[in-house]
Amino acid sequence: MAYNRPIVLSIAGLDPSGGAGLLADIKTFEQHRCLGFGVATAWTVQTENKFERVHWLSIAQILEQLHPLQDQYRLAAVKIGIVQDLHMLQAIVEALPPQVPIVWDPVMAASAGGALLSNINAAILPGILKRLYLVTPNLPESRMLGPLSNDCKVYLKGGHAETEKGTDFLYDQGVMVQRFAATDILPGKHGSGCILSSAIAAGLATGLDLPAACRQAKAYIEKILVSNPNLLAYHHV
Repeated sequence: MAYNRPIVLSIAGLDPSGGAGLLADIKTFEQHRCLGFGVATAWTVQTENKFERVHWLSIAQILEQLHPLQDQYRLAAVKIGIVQDLHMLQAIVEALPPQVPIVWDPVMAASAGGALLSNINAAILPGILKRLYLVTPNLPESRMLGPLSNDCKVYLKGGHAETEKGTDFLYDQGVMVQRFAATDILPGKHGSGCILSSAIAAGLATGLDLPAACRQAKAYIEKILVSNPNLLAYHHV
């Protein structure tokens, strides 16, 4: 069966509040006129301002969800969110078609508190990065991952910066090629990193080149951040 909209897959955790993870990703895909699919890597116990714990699925359980989708549908882009470790990420990436652009948001901690990915295996990271199209770390995450990679493109989020706060940078082969300035100092939102990376993936799926997809995503997240006064976003374009 043919679909009029590109299919974008999120492989991420389930946040019951819907502010982050799978539910936020799929809201974002749909707002960008994509058909959103989801595969769970974990289910979490959290709200927008309180994180209690995470229950990880096994690699086998993740791939069991993924394979029927790949067999039946043509994926236009994939966004990967929380993973337990790099071995889980490696297994997911290796199971995906090499021609599909993969955007990885390397979530090290939940915005409501609580560590997620902390064990960075430097031996296998370069091989994983070669299979990724884009990585979207914030500054603390980029420090944990090491120097900006020459193996894939990097969208460095500036929300934690001391200067030019909120200004993001796109790197290719370790060289800064695009700057995305913030229009203002905006309040935070639960799941803003998930939403931004999903918006980029959706832009790529609809045929935008990377700078244009990043520019569109930056504009979208700025609308999200001022969508209401609480920590859970209202999605609109």
